[in-house]
Amino acid sequence: MHSKMIAPLLAAASLLAFTPGTAVAQAQPQSPAQAGDPGWESGEAPPSVGTGARDAEQPAIFVTARRRQETAQQVPLAISVVDADKIDNTGAFNVGRLQQLVPSLTFYSSNPRNSAVNIRGIGVPFGLTNDGFDQGVGIYVDDVYYNRVASATFDFLDVAQIEVLRGPQGTLYGKNTTAGAVNITTRQPTFDFEARAEASVGNYGFAQGKTSISGPITDTIAARVAFSGTGRRGTIRNVATNEWINEQDNFGIRGQILWEPADSVDVTLTADYSTQDPACCGTVFVRTGATQRALNRQYAALAAAQNYQVPDTDAFARRTDIDANLNAGNTIAGASARVRWDTGWGELTSITAWRYWDWLPENDRDFTGLPITSISQNPSQQNQWTQEFRFNHDGDRVDFLVGAFGFYQEVRTQGLQAQGRAASAWLLAPTSALSRDPSVLDGLTARNDIRLDNLSLALFGQLSFDITDSLSIQPGVRLNYDRKDGLYNSVVTNGTGQLVTFASTDPRIVAQRGVLAPQFFEPQFDDWNVSYDVTLAYEITPDINSYATYARTFKPGGINLNGVPNDAAGNPVLEVGTVDPERVSHYEVGLKSQFLDGSATVNLAAFRTDIRDYQAQVVNGQTGVLRGYLANAEAVRTQGIELDASLRPSARFNTYVSGAFTDATYRSFADAPCPPELSGGTTVGAGQTASPAGTPGGLSPANCDISGQRLPGVSRWAVSFGAEGNVPVTLAGRDGQLYLGYDGSYRSRFSSNPTPSAYTWIDEFQLHNLRAGFRTDAGINAFLWVRNLADEDYFEQLQVPSGNTGLIVGNPGDPRTWGFTVQSQF
Repeated sequence: MHSKMIAPLLAAASLLAFTPGTAVAQAQPQSPAQAGDPGWESGEAPPSVGTGARDAEQPAIFVTARRRQETAQQVPLAISVVDADKIDNTGAFNVGRLQQLVPSLTFYSSNPRNSAVNIRGIGVPFGLTNDGFDQGVGIYVDDVYYNRVASATFDFLDVAQIEVLRGPQGTLYGKNTTAGAVNITTRQPTFDFEARAEASVGNYGFAQGKTSISGPITDTIAARVAFSGTGRRGTIRNVATNEWINEQDNFGIRGQILWEPADSVDVTLTADYSTQDPACCGTVFVRTGATQRALNRQYAALAAAQNYQVPDTDAFARRTDIDANLNAGNTIAGASARVRWDTGWGELTSITAWRYWDWLPENDRDFTGLPITSISQNPSQQNQWTQEFRFNHDGDRVDFLVGAFGFYQEVRTQGLQAQGRAASAWLLAPTSALSRDPSVLDGLTARNDIRLDNLSLALFGQLSFDITDSLSIQPGVRLNYDRKDGLYNSVVTNGTGQLVTFASTDPRIVAQRGVLAPQFFEPQFDDWNVSYDVTLAYEITPDINSYATYARTFKPGGINLNGVPNDAAGNPVLEVGTVDPERVSHYEVGLKSQFLDGSATVNLAAFRTDIRDYQAQVVNGQTGVLRGYLANAEAVRTQGIELDASLRPSARFNTYVSGAFTDATYRSFADAPCPPELSGGTTVGAGQTASPAGTPGGLSPANCDISGQRLPGVSRWAVSFGAEGNVPVTLAGRDGQLYLGYDGSYRSRFSSNPTPSAYTWIDEFQLHNLRAGFRTDAGINAFLWVRNLADEDYFEQLQVPSGNTGLIVGNPGDPRTWGFTVQSQF
């Protein structure tokens, strides 16, 4: 763990945060470029997007969603903007917390590698660990594309603003963003000295420190360095190891150098390093449900046969007995160079970047205290290189952007899975004598070599033409080439070191390969595609803007790198080694308005996205053989309505509400995997009828038609809301404000399984957060906070372990937490 790093960082942040106010009073006003957005031009007023009600009118929010600076109200797309103040005040220090502020955004993670960031219900197949597919939501930090969703589990580091762009963005962003993009802007180096600090402590041993320092080195060179560290005790007690698990343990550092050799040229060099080393990620027992397995092969009978009982059947007692090692070691790092040249006719930008990801996990894959799977590890290393060129021209009536993007990625994974002494009794049929011999499966080991080489190239562009002073048209196009080359090689040996093969007829070998099967195949995919979109924007009045968008885009095809089914002879079924591209048609209309002299904002968007050949997860029902693989569902549709509204009637009060209704369903998926209650029995034959759900020893359909059912992980209703009020006071000779703030969120129930199951619906829940504090006009802010005030019991995710025994495990959300934060800047 990195607690030794976090402690001095917290001390340094505390020291800076409590710096006397005289130093704060000497702070220099920020130039627009210093405020965090590299696109702000000299001479323009810097945006004010803090949550504190310090101004009587609604501040303008500037964004770079279209790769140029403009206000959020001018951009003809659905966009949510979260500023640094709101991130700090609400504790939204990573993407997982950000979803409480942005209803259309969802984030699910059973561990950093198995994480999903979705917008409007689409983006990543829910719950699937597979390196061979692309994300539908692009994550960008200072123009650099982050391919690994694992980056979403790290702390935001010196962030100025986050823009969540909803809907396809591929004609402005070189990598595919069929569902949307998360555009993160960090604070930039400044030529005036600046320092910021934040220190927080709370229950569960929570400690967080953030510091950043920026200033000039020479007349043409400025530098900035930022540190962040978070530590917190876990919230689940593992009685098997007598330790708390699922802790937080993050440390990050970012350094930037800005060189301005001429008025028209600037170069920014950036390097960052972030690491996690928590005891993570474990689950708790939630329930069992009847399946169509034989009764003696369902969870209750299997557990009773080994005299096993879970430590607690109440999930929110937060007790587990996982006996295998747990680790979620996770490191991301990288370096980039951004060069911008104002040619006088437009701005030419080059972004060159290298990123590295190192994943060192250990899991308990059987989710119990029994030594069924004693080792489960898939350490992985990724290197990615990106190069982007853009030219942006702003004219009187015509603006355009053209660009080229190149991406290359290498992923190397070394998988290891070993079965333990309880595996025979748990995984083999109790009627077989082999199930009573622990040595049959004890020591059975699969060593997996998994490789991916991924190339993506794109040419893209977008034009904006003002037809009249009120009406404009914005067409865009992107030409894309993708190639993926993979390798999957699983070598299986038993406890005596003997190779497990499909050639052997030895009953012990036959039983062993039914649990861990050897396999070798080399999938490959390559394809060209063209995406395009067109947007009409109409200014009804200076304060009311409308837009309508149609987009036709693609999500590249993928390859399966977790193994595929074998045929009767033991050969991999190669036709499912690849999956087809998703073909996306997107329709959207929106209205953006401000009124009451700019103190009120109301934005509405209605959308529909139709996807053909949707990349979905298919789960194999056998224990241990496969975790899951990609397949194409015939058609998916997501549609809905979104609202973003805020009101600031005076400098003393502000309030906001954001809501989303999302109807995301499989329109056609006739051969989907069945839910656990319809799985595990004998497959129906010709002329037979499947048994009712949950019939022990019944007849199970080979597949299920789930057309019309809901996509996993999507709540129909999601709402975020809050308010803050303040009164001016003078405390200890400092002028400032006492304030009270509230933030809440609500999500209706959602399915936590790729195929909806009666056992995996997560009930609706709502979270309430409070903060109260004092901030000075000179830049000091100290406040108490409580999150999940009502101590709501809720699940972030439920999981169905392989084997279809009826066991359901889950990841409980955080209980009530509280603490104290102090911030300062000078």
